[in-house]
Amino acid sequence: MCGICGSLHSDEKPIDPSTIRKMNAALRHRGPDGEGYYERPGIALAMRRLAVIDLVSGNQPIANEDETIWIVFNGEVYNFPDLRLGLEKRGHQFRTNTDTECILHLYEEHSDDCVMHLRGMFAFALWDMKKRRLLAARDRLGKKPLYYAEQNGAFYFSSELSSLLTALPSRPNINLQAIDMYLGLQYIPEPQTAFEGVHKLPAGHLLVWQAGKLAIRRYWDLDYLPKWTAPEGQLIDDLRQHLRQAVQLRLISDVPLGVHLSGGIDSSIVTALMAEAGSAPVKTFSVGFEEEAFSELGYARAVAERYATDHHEFILTYGDIPEILPHLLLHLGEPLADPSIIPLYHLSQLTRQHVTVALNGDGGDEAFAGYSRYWLDPWADRYLGLPRFLTRGLVPAVVGHLPDRGDRPVGASLVNGLKRLEQLTEVDRRASLLRWGSYFSPRQRSGLWKQRFRDALDFRRDESLLAGYYDAAPAQSGLDRSLYTDIKTYLPGNLLVKADRMSMAASLEGRSPFLDHELMTWAARLPERFKVRGRTGKYLLRKAFRDKLPASVLRHRKQGFGIPVGAWLRGPLREWSHGIIFGQLGDWFEEDALAQLFSEHDSRRVDHGKRLWALVVLAAWLEAG
Repeated sequence: MCGICGSLHSDEKPIDPSTIRKMNAALRHRGPDGEGYYERPGIALAMRRLAVIDLVSGNQPIANEDETIWIVFNGEVYNFPDLRLGLEKRGHQFRTNTDTECILHLYEEHSDDCVMHLRGMFAFALWDMKKRRLLAARDRLGKKPLYYAEQNGAFYFSSELSSLLTALPSRPNINLQAIDMYLGLQYIPEPQTAFEGVHKLPAGHLLVWQAGKLAIRRYWDLDYLPKWTAPEGQLIDDLRQHLRQAVQLRLISDVPLGVHLSGGIDSSIVTALMAEAGSAPVKTFSVGFEEEAFSELGYARAVAERYATDHHEFILTYGDIPEILPHLLLHLGEPLADPSIIPLYHLSQLTRQHVTVALNGDGGDEAFAGYSRYWLDPWADRYLGLPRFLTRGLVPAVVGHLPDRGDRPVGASLVNGLKRLEQLTEVDRRASLLRWGSYFSPRQRSGLWKQRFRDALDFRRDESLLAGYYDAAPAQSGLDRSLYTDIKTYLPGNLLVKADRMSMAASLEGRSPFLDHELMTWAARLPERFKVRGRTGKYLLRKAFRDKLPASVLRHRKQGFGIPVGAWLRGPLREWSHGIIFGQLGDWFEEDALAQLFSEHDSRRVDHGKRLWALVVLAAWLEAG
């Protein structure tokens, strides 16, 4: 695991050594164990290393036998032992025992299609000296990041946005359209960033930069057809085999491993399979809250006790949020309104005191349909079929007078759910995330921005983005189309950004067995009835592993990795949030609209906790500069 960066000039102009060193220094947290450089006329590559495999000889950049091809690599290729064996049989010579070196020789054999042979998480940049050609790639699902920009005839790339910005000759302008999409989605979707002219390489894509020209293409996609026709018992056996293999592959390491155990089904299954695969107790790490409604520590403890793990816990309070948030935004580089960045960062700090690598349960919801909105969407369609005087008049009017305490997790508050009904009438049904999200609707955003910005912004851009993926999905059912949309947007744009930046901020490598692309490909082809039945998601996953989990975990309703942000912003963080929002956002947003949000939230008329948190994060990002 590493951080990588680079700078290139098409005219072979010498690159100032201080440029690449500033970029690399900004990535030190991603790789505290070493650094390396490749510098030639017109190109500079650099990396920071977190040593996980081949601790002695695995330093980068790494070259092929005649040193005409060089690579910097971030991630893990879990099938590299088999790849190496095949490459050695074909005459390739290796200088290290790393997975990184395999990519070089695969490129010699297969050119750009080398990525098709990699099973893992990765972002890499490969320089072909003879062709003066840079090939960069990002893994299929977007677990590892890569940012890039072009300025003044030069090309720059880095694992993190803050690192990239240190190298650009001029500071780019803020992308206000991207900021508006952030208000709707809680993240800025790829390929956009918060800055004009700065981009994310999308998941599952290749980038080629040669002779000053940039070309990007997709190399992989997820297909939901044709559906498996095997009986349920066979599918259960297949699932157990696929997931067991995915976990086993991710245990390859020369350093200690553990697991982030949330108490949910996915991380609990990973813990169970890790325990079965080894003889020593699994090291498990969990985070909880003083507010019991948000804490899942009891479920995590039940799993830890069943498998006799070496268990560690952390209790998060609101006290250090004003101080820690600017630090986290430095790693993120742009606003991300998912409040769980806070507990995940602290959990990663705790975990890093004991291990260097932690497995997690990320991806289970998107693969096997774990979110409540997947089974709620058909009911929403029925609701929208009612007469307009009900859906746009009577129901919103009645629900609007109900108090919304906002002191329970998302999905656990009936009133909070009812208040989302009005949003259903505003948002395209193909944009499932926006239908059920607690963030700003197009109407709310239009009323938030000052008049001089409104004409330049498209308040339906986020909705159109999701609807476009929904329509393009290689699937037939609405459920599969929503799953595909989430895997292309919410997963790489929010969940995996959070997972990568917060773990790497603590110099911790995270691994996600559920995001094994072969498992995801298999799961996509499951018929809908094996994903959702009635109000139960993850039907087949639950049944396949029910003998591995405590009954309390199986019965527990999905809660998510939420924090009591609504209560905190109404209580101990109220003055701080008010001050930073009005102090930083008054140039963009109507102060009356901001004041109304606080007023409604304080009076418990509407739980605006997540909306106010999105504004807090945006304001803190602007304040940090």
